[in-house]
Amino acid sequence: MSDKLILIKKRPDFLHVTHNGYKVVRSGFVLQAAFSRRHFPAPVYRIGYTASKKIGNAVCRNRAKRRLRAVCRALLPLEAVAGYDYVIIARHATLDMPYKRLYKELKFALIEIKQEFNDVPPPTGEPNE
Repeated sequence: MSDKLILIKKRPDFLHVTHNGYKVVRSGFVLQAAFSRRHFPAPVYRIGYTASKKIGNAVCRNRAKRRLRAVCRALLPLEAVAGYDYVIIARHATLDMPYKRLYKELKFALIEIKQEFNDVPPPTGEPNE
């Protein structure tokens, strides 16, 4: 597991994934992924977490993101594609869904996105900063 996790924190990076990537909708979350527009020396994938006010108050949003981080920490080193950015958006069901079901849904969503990546090759040339 030489892949390294880097957090996406800047709005333009979130928007890049939203506008240029693939999206998989599940009952517990929405997973988006796109080829990274930045270069990193080692095999790297980046992840960003989002929970809107639709989820609930700050306590609920933080709990939803904490649950998503735990599932991503377990699965991304196994299923993520290096060089891609991932954004996972919490849904209301994220709060109540059992961990095992959340894990299975994320696993199948990552596999589905990986199949999409295999159908379309990553862009060539220098990515824009």
